[in-house]
Order: sequence, then C-alpha cells, then structure tokens
Amino acid sequence: MAFHIKNAETDALARKVASIKKVGLTDAVHLALRHELERVQDQPSKVETLLKFARDFRASGDFEKGLPADKDFIDSLYEDD
Repeated sequence: MAFHIKNAETDALARKVASIKKVGLTDAVHLALRHELERVQDQPSKVETLLKFARDFRASGDFEKGLPADKDFIDSLYEDD
C-alpha cells in the first residue's frame, strides 16, 4: 500500500525524522503517527477536564462559611442602586 506526500513541508519533516531516527520514510511516518496517537489518547477529554475542575473547585470551598442564597439575597441582586 503506497501513499504519496504531496505537501513539501510534510515531506521535509518526514525526511528529517527518518534521518534522525536512521529509518526509512515509511517507518518515520509510522513512528510519528503512533507517537501522536499515543499523545492524544493519553489526554483527558474536555468533559473529563471540566468535571475534574468542578470537583476540585467544589472541594476547595467552605460552604458552611458562605452566605445563604435566600430570597432576600437573590432580590438584592436585582435592586437598583
């Protein structure tokens, strides 16, 4: 199975990796793609990142010391000064 690299910069990058690793172009592309896939798969999803942030934020607060969000407090948010 052959494929052709039509982008000059991509071709140069593949050749540079091949030269540094002392492998052929196919192996250089294979290594680069495998490493990139591993890097991307190891990252948590945006949802997981957001959930972790929310959990950490909640854990850092002290809800006992906070002011209650009762009707008077909510009404005060809408009063004109």
